[in-house]
Parts: sequence; structure tokens; C-alpha cells
Amino acid sequence: MLKRINLEHILFLDIETVPQFEHFDNLDETTKQLWELKTKYQRKDDFTPEEFYDRAGIWAEFGKIVCISVGYFKITGETRNFRTTSFYGDEHQILSDFKTLLSTHFNKSQHVLCAHNGKEFDFPYIARRMIIHGIDLPFKLNLFGKKPWEVPHLDTLELWKFGDYKTFTSLKLMAHVLGIPSPKDDIDGSEVRNTYYVDKDIDRIVIYCEKDTVTVAQIVLKLRNETLLSSTEILSV
Repeated sequence: MLKRINLEHILFLDIETVPQFEHFDNLDETTKQLWELKTKYQRKDDFTPEEFYDRAGIWAEFGKIVCISVGYFKITGETRNFRTTSFYGDEHQILSDFKTLLSTHFNKSQHVLCAHNGKEFDFPYIARRMIIHGIDLPFKLNLFGKKPWEVPHLDTLELWKFGDYKTFTSLKLMAHVLGIPSPKDDIDGSEVRNTYYVDKDIDRIVIYCEKDTVTVAQIVLKLRNETLLSSTEILSV
């Protein structure tokens, strides 16, 4: 049961990704061919591989992580705070710093990672990019040999499905129906690529990523039927 998990044992997170390169022409010929094959059925006849490349951030083989935002609860008596922090910049450094966080502060058996659609996107994406960069997987991301009930991951999308596997509910929609302030009050996922490559505004991406992380935590509180975080309880550190 969700209520049995100590809130302080959950690391909430969100990632933002972009294509590995700004332009399709920056790819070598082999990668261009592999991109064409990878996206053949998604593109159909509507887009050329080059026109479709602005969506490359969705795939870990063709994208990269530009920000990982995390958040965690600190509860002392009646005082509750939710602290957020972000890793951004060089991808190898982002992944190394995130691994250090997991290895030093969220490495106990009771600790779990939580994201929206994390099991399908965030967790495997981070793991794949770590392997590509030659970084050993931390225990919380290494699922080899684990039984389903041993996987230390929570997914708010999965929790909301209640066993229904035929639908997808976005973070924005779920927040709306649960009465949680929308995190999408500036940019959304489709704009991250241009914000990064054209506007070169990583700070804006970090703010957006941290808002999503807070929203995931708010959703968990709502699913536990607990009071939502107020703005004074949210701290960026």
C-alpha cells in the first residue's frame, strides 16, 4: 500500500532530454541510416528522417539528458519540507552526480525512486545513457535478476491506471483532475529542444523540470489523501 511507504524514503525525479545534436546534418552517415530505420513506422510518409529529427530526444540512443531534477521530503515533527535540486550541463557529469546521490543518500533497501511514466521513460533512459557513458549502474537502476516486487520504482502513471493498461494519462491532465496547480505554465516537453538549442536557456529548462518533480510529489500526496504542499514548504537547494 502506498501509505505504508515513508515519504522520506522516496526520491522524486524528472528528466529533460533533447536530440544529441542540434541538426540532423550533424549525424554521421551510419547514425542517419539507423535513425531512419528506428523511426520508420512512427514517421510513416508524413515526415522525412530529417524533419522528424527534432523528436530524437525521446530515444536514449539518439538523445541526451540535459537536466535531472530530484526532490525529497524532510519531516520533523509537524514541520514538512520538500527540497528540490537539479543536475544540469554536461551529460556525463549529470549522470555521475546523480549516481553519487543515489549511492550516498538513497542506497538503502527501503528507498524508492518515483517519476511519472518513470518505468517506461525516465528510469530506463537514465540507465541506458549511463551505460553509453561507461558509468556503472547504481543499485536502484540495475534491475537484472530482480522480481517485479523487488524493483524499487514507483510510477504515478502506473498507480493511476489501477490495473488498466490501455490508456495514457499525461502529468498535466492528472494534475488538473486532482486539483493540483499545473506544472506546464511556461514551456512543455515539445519546447525543450528549442529552448536548449535555439534559446540556449538551460535555466528555464531547470525550472520547468523542478516544477514537474514537485507535481509528481503532489500527486503522491493526493493518492495518499494527504494535504498538498504549500509554496512555503517547497525549497530549492
